[in-house]
Amino acid sequence: MPRIIAIANQKGGVGKTTTAVNLAASLVAMNRRVLLVDLDPQGNATTGAGVDKRALPATVYQVLLGERKIADVRVASPTGGFDLVPANRELAGAEVELVDLPEREMRLKDALAEALSQMKVAIGEVAAEYDFVLLDCPPSLSLLTLNGLCAADSVLIPMQCEYYALEGLSDLVQTVKRVRAHLNPRLEIEGLLRTMVDPRNTLAQNVAAELEKHFGDKLYRTVVPRNVRLAEAPSHGVPVLKLEAQSKGAQAYLALAGEVLRRMEAREAA
Repeated sequence: MPRIIAIANQKGGVGKTTTAVNLAASLVAMNRRVLLVDLDPQGNATTGAGVDKRALPATVYQVLLGERKIADVRVASPTGGFDLVPANRELAGAEVELVDLPEREMRLKDALAEALSQMKVAIGEVAAEYDFVLLDCPPSLSLLTLNGLCAADSVLIPMQCEYYALEGLSDLVQTVKRVRAHLNPRLEIEGLLRTMVDPRNTLAQNVAAELEKHFGDKLYRTVVPRNVRLAEAPSHGVPVLKLEAQSKGAQAYLALAGEVLRRMEAREAA
């Protein structure tokens, strides 16, 4: 079965979508098969993957409401090499409509389980169709994020090295603990990723030291720097790896993909 990783942080502007799109593309570059699910009504991961969100006949919105299967709505990213379950503004209405539905927190989990089991049957027991499923969650602890956390094996937390981010992190960690206690006992923290880092900034170094003290080996050694190419890539609808593979941003996400794979191999070996 694929590793399902939710990329989440209730604080906006920390690089969740940048991480989702570029980690997906970097894992593909390492010959892994990836499905990216866009759970954000802004649909930025959809745009960043080179898909026109305004021209979509169906999205993850219909999947959550039980009107479509994942296989019906997924599309291939023309620029990233991975598959995508897209989203657009229509998804904003799902928050209200999900409230009265049965098992509202489990809608995505059930849809993914059904899709992955059908893929396994279709291609035999030897291999599943995907090695990783990445879930790009919205910047809030909403019902959409909760669906992501209930469907995931683990949560990857991108964050900036500033003190407000540390406060928000404690809220997210408490949410993860509550979800693990009541809804998804297998959920764990995959890792913490430092994003938009300026190595000359003393505050960033201090916050990084705090993170290392509290989270130990859960903190990725990879650090994503502030990088112009990373900021430009979404406007071209491509991962940064396709825009400029030698840029610091592209190299950082390739390093992150390597860390994710090494941790997965160590987990399987254990």
